[in-house]
Formats: sequence, C-alpha cells, structure tokens
Amino acid sequence: MHDLVHGLGHGLEKSNFMNKKKRASLQDVADQVGITKMTVSRFLRNPDQVSAIMQQKIAIVIERLGYIPNRAPEMLLNAKSYVIGVLIPSLTNLVFSEVIRGIESVTTPAGYQTMLAHYGYDINKEEKSIESLLSYNIDGLLLSESNHSDKTLRMIENAGIPTIEMMDITPFANQTTNQVDLNNPLQKIQRIGFDNIKASCAMIERMVAKGYKHIVYLGARLDIRTQLKFEGYQQAMLKNGLMPISIMSEDASSFSLGAQLLQQALKQYPQIDGIFCTNDDLAIGVIFECLRQKISIPDQIAVAGFHGHDVGQAMYPKLASVITPRKSIGITSATTLISRLHSKSSFDINIDLGFIISDGESI
Repeated sequence: MHDLVHGLGHGLEKSNFMNKKKRASLQDVADQVGITKMTVSRFLRNPDQVSAIMQQKIAIVIERLGYIPNRAPEMLLNAKSYVIGVLIPSLTNLVFSEVIRGIESVTTPAGYQTMLAHYGYDINKEEKSIESLLSYNIDGLLLSESNHSDKTLRMIENAGIPTIEMMDITPFANQTTNQVDLNNPLQKIQRIGFDNIKASCAMIERMVAKGYKHIVYLGARLDIRTQLKFEGYQQAMLKNGLMPISIMSEDASSFSLGAQLLQQALKQYPQIDGIFCTNDDLAIGVIFECLRQKISIPDQIAVAGFHGHDVGQAMYPKLASVITPRKSIGITSATTLISRLHSKSSFDINIDLGFIISDGESI
C-alpha cells in the first residue's frame, strides 16, 4: 500500500509539473509570426525598426501569448537599465510610503522603473540589498540611511552611479562649501531632506516657550534618526538650563509602545509635564494612554510627535508635531537623480527642504 501511495504521489507531482504553463519566449513570438527572433528583438527595442504591418502582427501575437520581455540580460549588457534602486528601512512605515509615492510620481513619467528593497534598520541587510541591486546594473540609488558599512561605501564608489541619501542632511566633516567636488570620491553621496537635530531643537524651544520644563524624550528603534532627534532635544534642554531625560526602546514604534513608555515615564519621573516622541506613532499612543488615565492634555502633560501624519492631525486633541516634507523629499530626490543621470555638472551636496512646527492642540 505504501508503495502504491508513493507511486500515485510521484505521478501526481510529475503530472502537476508537466501541466505547469510554460512562460512564452521570444522564440514563441517569432514562430507565431513567422519571423526570426532578431526581428522581434528589434521591434521590442524600437518598433520603428520594422514595418508598420509587421509591428501590428508582432503586437497582436505578444498580446495573445502574454509575452513578458526578460530585461535582465539587456540590463547587464547595456550602459543604461532605466531602473533606480530604492532602499527603505520598512515597508509598513507611513513615512516611507509617502516618500515612495513622491519618487514614483517622477520616475514613472520619466520612463524609469523603481526596484525596491528594505533592510529592517539593519546595516548588514542594507549591505546585502545594495549588493543585489547593483548586480542588476541600476542607473542610480536612493537610500534612506546615512550610516553604512565600509563594504557598502566601497560598492557605491565602485559602481560610480548617482547616489542620494534621503530624510537627513548631515554635512560632510570639514566641508566648507555646499558644491560637490566631482573629483573627490568621498563626495559622491548627495543628501536631500531636512535637519533632524534642528527640527527637534525647534520643537523643544516651542514647548519651553509655552512653560514646560520637565520634558521627557521617548525613542524607539534607536536608529540614526532617533539618535539625531535625541541630540536636538538634548541641545535645546541644556541651552534652557533644563535636565534632559530619555526613555528608549529597541522595539519598533507603535501606539501600544507609546502607552508603555508613558507608563514607565510616569513611574520614574512623576514630575514630568511634557513628552516629546521620536515619531507620531509613539505620541499618539501617549495621548491614548493619557486619555485612559484621565490626564488632561495639554494642561497636565504636553505631547509632541514627529512627521505630522494624517491620523495625528485628524485626532482630538490634534497632535503637535514636526511636519516633515516626505512626499516632497521623494519628488526632489527622484528629480535630482534623473537630472544627474543626464548631466555631469556640479550639484549641491545638501538640499534642505525644511520642516514646520505645528502646535496642534497638545502643547
């Protein structure tokens, strides 16, 4: 019985394998039309290279067969692939979904495809993802991080393609000009975004001006931008003669984590009158927890977030936040990258798109 079942199973596997639909090939298209593969290939590269009648015949067969061109060999052989690699730390983070929308609003009309990869805030995963993207001979690279491994920097240098870091504008050490020197291999990575340190400073200055003195910083993930925001918070607190206090978690940001961090803050620092969060997710969680504990906002505790997500701007009380230009960052980064692909002229190494401080109703 065992041999019979095994035999039947093997037969079913073989049958399923044999019945699997074969992907239409270039040769299939050529055979259906009655021409050579070379003619089909010429049509795919530039339809005007074949007669109008032949264009129509090939197009009809391609449509009928559902033929999908394999661009990988062409991308590896040709100087241009019309593909731009995009690295983001998270596929679920609303910050980067808006950045991607901005990018693709430019790349698609310009005839470029985006090849997305995410690295989960892991520098080693970013390195592997960039290595994979570069193997497809991409034309340019849009990154979401400013902290890279040595191997990543070497790969970018060897690739010799335009590369832009989005979301922050940390300047080069000893940089005296905003104009890049194209002969300097250290100045190959352009930065487009805003100053996270200044943005955090500005929010704390606003909170202090409104009378709040015991402000706690809540952070998550502990990625580079969380650290930069903390640096800005700390600078502003010390400047005003106030004690910086932070509670950090390596966990991913969420509403529930914001609530947990507030509970911890209230236990450790019962005198707090303000909360500044590394992002709106934590801040919204803080507000929900304040409402649950019947803590009046902003009378008892002021709450501020970062990025100005729609949910925070629609809730009550309306969340105070640093409004960041995420979609504009995507648009400007893609536009600048494509412009650099068509021109070898010098460019600004840092493009600052700024930020807006919104008081909302929570500070």
